[in-house]
Amino acid sequence: MIDIDQGELFSPARRRQRVVDWQAPAPVAKAAMGLSGMDAMLGIRDGRLPPPPFAKLIGLVMAVVEPGRIVMELEPREDLENTIGLLHGATAAALLDTAMGCAISTRQEAGQGSVTLDLKLTYLRPLSVRSGMISAEGKVIKLGRQTSYCEGFVRDGKGALAVHATATFSMIGNSLT
Repeated sequence: MIDIDQGELFSPARRRQRVVDWQAPAPVAKAAMGLSGMDAMLGIRDGRLPPPPFAKLIGLVMAVVEPGRIVMELEPREDLENTIGLLHGATAAALLDTAMGCAISTRQEAGQGSVTLDLKLTYLRPLSVRSGMISAEGKVIKLGRQTSYCEGFVRDGKGALAVHATATFSMIGNSLT
């Protein structure tokens, strides 16, 4: 057994704190339902609509909004790390699920939405606080009436591919025309 100085591990000098504030999501969702998905995504990107609370929690920022394509950015932080000093895999999963779902939104009319049915990730290289600004790109591969398909990519600050993903989304709300 390894002798661990628990006093050092739990030292007040090593304690970190992060305060997160957000807007109540229900009024934002109500306002966004009256907008096309593209207008809602542009509204979030441009600061006319507040981002979802989860985006604020982990620090996601919408950087690029194009029809069928979204790029989210995240400055990696130690509070997203696991016990071996790498970003937790769920961080990339959240980035990709968000980017791909938002990419679908850019192709939807007011009142339409989508929910994730499946998400498959392949981790190609680890990410850490030393990775620089992380970007997650979501691209619509096929927009359908009942299901839609996307592909996603997470890249580190040097542009190296770290995670590749595919996902299927169930379409909800008004039917597509």
